[in-house]
Amino acid sequence: QVQLVESGGGLVQSGGSLRLSCAASGTIVSIDFWGWYRQTPGKQRELVAVTFSGNGANYADSAKGRFTISRDNAKNTLYLQMNSLKPEDTAVYYCYADLQGASGRFRSWGQGTQVTVSS
Repeated sequence: QVQLVESGGGLVQSGGSLRLSCAASGTIVSIDFWGWYRQTPGKQRELVAVTFSGNGANYADSAKGRFTISRDNAKNTLYLQMNSLKPEDTAVYYCYADLQGASGRFRSWGQGTQVTVSS
């Protein structure tokens, strides 16, 4: 069984910064696709940024230049550094992983962490 636990959300003023973390627990062989999504009420969950096992990364246009995704494979932890935050970044942010565990392949979601940006 693999679990993802996010932390680091909160309330911040427009222009501020937050750093989200996603800790993966369990017996993990590799995390091939590991990313951050966000969702606001009444809207579909959208990809914010993703990193691959080969160290590549992709960003949504809304995140480019402001957000940086990184991972610490030794700690099985994913990060999202968010700078220059805007009110439209307000959402619940979810961590998602497509990974190889000891007993098979898993696709897991975290429970989400709220980010609120005030104007």
